This record gives sequence, C-alpha cells and structure tokens, in this order.
Amino acid sequence: MSTSVVAERSVKRVGQTVGVLLLIHLAAGLTVPFIMLFPLIAPPGFLANGAGIATQVRAAVLLLFAGSAIAIGIVCTAWPVFRQYSSALALWLLSLAVASFSLQAVDNAHLLSMLSLSQEYARAGSDKADFFQALAGVVGSARRWAHYSFLLVVGSWIFLFHTVLYRFRLVPRALAAFGLVGSLLQIAGVTLRALFGYPPETRLAMPLAPAYVALAVWLMVKGFDEGHCPLEAQAHGVEVTRS
Repeated sequence: MSTSVVAERSVKRVGQTVGVLLLIHLAAGLTVPFIMLFPLIAPPGFLANGAGIATQVRAAVLLLFAGSAIAIGIVCTAWPVFRQYSSALALWLLSLAVASFSLQAVDNAHLLSMLSLSQEYARAGSDKADFFQALAGVVGSARRWAHYSFLLVVGSWIFLFHTVLYRFRLVPRALAAFGLVGSLLQIAGVTLRALFGYPPETRLAMPLAPAYVALAVWLMVKGFDEGHCPLEAQAHGVEVTRS
C-alpha cells in the first residue's frame, strides 16, 4: 500500500475523531448552561435557588471545565493536518482554545461564588436580606461579564475553526460557510449586544447549533477532504508532506 494512501486514511481518521469531539463539545455547550444551570438563574434568582441545587451546580462546573477543554483537544487532534496548511492559523486556534478554557475557569469561579453566597443567605435567614440582595447584584454582574467574555473568545475560536476548514477545503465549503455565518450571528447577536449594553438576541445564535451538528456528522462519516491538499497548500506557500 502506497504511503499516500496511508496518509489519506490517517487524515480521514483525524477528521472523524474531530467530528466526534465537535459533537461532544456542542452537547456540553448546550446541556450544561441551558439544562443543568437553568434552575440556578431561573426566577427568583440564584440567591434563593442556589443552595437547594448545590450538587448540581458543582457537577455543572466540572462539566464546563471538561467541555472547554474539548476545544483544546480538537486543535491538538487536528494539529498534524492544520499545520501542513498554515502553522500560524493552527497556533491561533490553539491560543484561542487555551484562552477560552482560562475564561471558562473564571466563569466557573463566579458560579461557585454565586453558590456560596446562596448558601450563606440560606443560613442567615431573612434578617440580612437587604445585605445579601446587594451582594447578589455585584456577584451576579461579575459572573455575567465573565460569561460574555468567554462567549466572545469561544465564538472567535469557532469562527476561526470554520475559516480554516473553508479556506483549505477540508470539508465542503457550503458546510464551512454555514458555520461561519452561524458563529458571526452568535457573536453579533448575543455577545457583542450584551457587551454594548443591549439585550442579547438569542434567536440569532440558534443557527450555530445545526451548523455544528452538520459539520460534526459530516466529519464522522467522511473525515477531512485531502483531495485539495497539494493544490491549496502550494497556492498558500505551504509545503505538504505525505509520510
């Protein structure tokens, strides 16, 4: 069997592994915030709700750590392929993945602070309700801005990831373009609106989920497309090795 055939099979396996990791990344990103953490922030708010779901909040924090680490795992898995096209873009992807993990750690610390404040509030009773309400406003605001900072970085990582796939034709360009549009809508409609003081428009973030699923399923079945590898790499001045 020729070395080129072996290399193509290896690239396909890398793409299939990335597809599985993308699906897990999406599942963690949807399940933890919108299911596990929803009772924490639902009315009447985390101050009243947190103490009653302490174990669930701690489990959610651990899953958020694991979910954000998956982005690093995706880049590390795809690194042998991506670096053949552009080492700079591969390094940017890794840097954004590490930055998003770090910001998720900050976000998690704020979630645990919310839990601790709720537990102290439950022990104190109604005697110091006004004091705890004031603290809740500060702690809640700190967590909100940490969360939107994380969303900005992870959204940028998703955008750059799809940019690499689109530019080097590692998947059908229509599929990569779907992800590019979805990530831009999420950044503009949720993150940037919130950072500029406007209510987030969550409906604009909805196309990103099916784009993620479509890409993950395609990769799990087809893997990365190496058919354009020599042509694309030469066009961008990148030496591609098949060994």
